[in-house]
Amino acid sequence: MAAPAVAAVAKKVIAYVVTDKKAMKVVGGIILGVIVIICMPIAALLGIFSGGIEIDTNRLQEMLQENQTVLVEGWSEVESGMTNAGYDATRIQEAQLLFVFSLYEHVEENGFADKFVGCFAAEQTDAELIANVNSAFGTDIAVEDFTKAMSATRNAYINTANYVDPTTKNNLDLVKWAENAADKGWGYVWGTYGSVLDNSLLDSKITQYPEEVGGKEQFIRENWLWKRTADCVGLIKGYSWYDAETQKTLLVSNGMPDIGADTMYENATEKGTIDTIPEIPGLAVWKEGHIGVYIGDGKVVEAYGTTSGVIRSELANGGWTHWLKIPYISYIEQEENEE
Repeated sequence: MAAPAVAAVAKKVIAYVVTDKKAMKVVGGIILGVIVIICMPIAALLGIFSGGIEIDTNRLQEMLQENQTVLVEGWSEVESGMTNAGYDATRIQEAQLLFVFSLYEHVEENGFADKFVGCFAAEQTDAELIANVNSAFGTDIAVEDFTKAMSATRNAYINTANYVDPTTKNNLDLVKWAENAADKGWGYVWGTYGSVLDNSLLDSKITQYPEEVGGKEQFIRENWLWKRTADCVGLIKGYSWYDAETQKTLLVSNGMPDIGADTMYENATEKGTIDTIPEIPGLAVWKEGHIGVYIGDGKVVEAYGTTSGVIRSELANGGWTHWLKIPYISYIEQEENEE
C-alpha cells in the first residue's frame, strides 16, 4: 500500500527526527507520546532501524507545530468514538493506528470519526473492515498490509482488564499472562522475559549467549523479531516484572529476582513431586533445567524452545518431576473469584 498517510507520517517522522540508531528515548508530554506511539509500529514494520532510535526533540517539536492539532484531535476523536461504541482497548488501538497509517488526510472531513467508527463491527475480519473503510473513504488499502501492520500491535498488546488484581502479582493473573503468551504466539529466545524483541535486544542476547541465541540467529530473526519472547523462566519473571499501569517491564521488580529455573525451584518452600500436584492454577511445574506454568485441568503453558515458542501442553506428557508454589507471588483461592 504504502497509503498516503504512511508516506506522509512515516517519511516526515523518520527524516525529521531519527538521528541515531543506538537508543530510543521516549519524550514526555501527551503530544510527543502520541507521535512516539505512531513512530514505533511504523519503524518496526518497515524495518528501518537495526537497533533503537534516538529522537531529536527539537526537530520533533518543529514537526508537531505543523501537525499536532490534527493528530491529537483525530486520535482523540477515534478513541472517543470507539469507546462510546463499546469496543475494547485492543480494538481502539487498532482503530487509532489505522487512522494514522491510512486516513490521516481525511481527518478534517465532516463526520470523519462517526463514519470511521461505523466501519467497525463485532466479530469482523480484517478483510471486512478494510472493505468498509475503502468504500467509505475511497481509499485503496490492501488487507494484507493492514494485517501485517496490526500483527505487531496485536502480538505485543497485553490486556490486563480481566486480571483479578493487576496491582499485585498472583497465581490467577499469572495464568492469564501465560495463556495470553500462548494465544498470541510469543517466541522463545534464551534470556528474554516477555518484552518485544527488537534488534537491540536481540543483538545483546547474541553477545550474551553466542551459542543459545547466536547459533539460532537466522531462525529468530525470521520468526520472532518484533514479537514478544521469553525463555522458560523468563515467562514467569516477565509476569512479575511487568507493570500493568505503565505497560513497561521493570527488571528485578516486585520481589522477583533474576534467577534460573533450577534456582526458582530450590528457593520454593512449598513444593512436591509431580504425582502430588494440587489442583491450583498458577503453580509452576519443574524438571531439571526447565520450568512451566500449570494453568489447571492437566494443562501447562511453557516457553518450550527456539523453534516452538510459547505453547500449551499436557501436564502428563511433559516429563515434569516436581511442582512448586512460586515464592515471589501470592496465591489466591479460585473460589474467591467465582460468582
